Amino acid sequence: MNAKQQTNPNFVSACLIFTFLFLSYSAPVSADEEENEREFDYLENSEKGPSHWGDLKMEWSACKNGVLQSPVDLSSQRVKIVNKAGELKKTYKPCDAILRNRGHDISLKWHNCDAGLININGTEYSLQQVHWHSPSEHTINGARYALELHMVHHSTDPNFNHSVAVIGLLYKLGAPDAFLSKLITNVTSMADEMQEREVGVIDPNMIGIDGKKYYRYIGSLTVPPCTEGVIWTMNKIIRTVSIDQVLALRLAVHDYAESNARPVQPLNHRQIELHNPN
Repeated sequence: MNAKQQTNPNFVSACLIFTFLFLSYSAPVSADEEENEREFDYLENSEKGPSHWGDLKMEWSACKNGVLQSPVDLSSQRVKIVNKAGELKKTYKPCDAILRNRGHDISLKWHNCDAGLININGTEYSLQQVHWHSPSEHTINGARYALELHMVHHSTDPNFNHSVAVIGLLYKLGAPDAFLSKLITNVTSMADEMQEREVGVIDPNMIGIDGKKYYRYIGSLTVPPCTEGVIWTMNKIIRTVSIDQVLALRLAVHDYAESNARPVQPLNHRQIELHNPN
């Protein structure tokens, strides 16, 4: 990994106090992930692999120089327990969706309709799309899971500094996931083809977010441009997915990598909150 730029420790510590980040972080956040599969990949020895993302384009420099990068290890030693009532406020609705093979992952985007939102500290974020990484990008005490789902939300206030909020769910191998089961036939039929198709009305509630026990921290997009200032909410409850479902997601894309998971990034001076752990 490339060395991080040196930053005054006192300044970093002050800036990374969680509430201060919510109120005062001033850097604009690009809500757009890079979707051109030719621009980057996940192969370890590739010149376009994760360790080189920050060198490929000037606007991707945060992938190399950022100090708030994701994913991270959700280590018990670095977690601050928050016992006050703080259930994730979410209101999702069934909506027309499009399934897309983006080459490096499979995504599901709710198209030209309102699929609902989440509310974080009084700010509303509308649901845009979900996609999957295998194995998981985030780890818990060093343990990596079979699959990770990201629900990407954008702030309804374009002037808000934290314009992106992502909910992450981790999966271990076990019983098939009901939400993926609804999509898997379309996923397998799109294998090795960059295409998208309408899949009708999909209810985001089927994903099954617990919303009561979760980790929260400030991080970044896990793909280029690795933009920082993203509010991450990682569900503490681990769900299950079948090995066939995991393989279907990986075989459908054609990036020739065995995984599409970015390596864990340094936590630096950041704080991770664990809400309602009991």
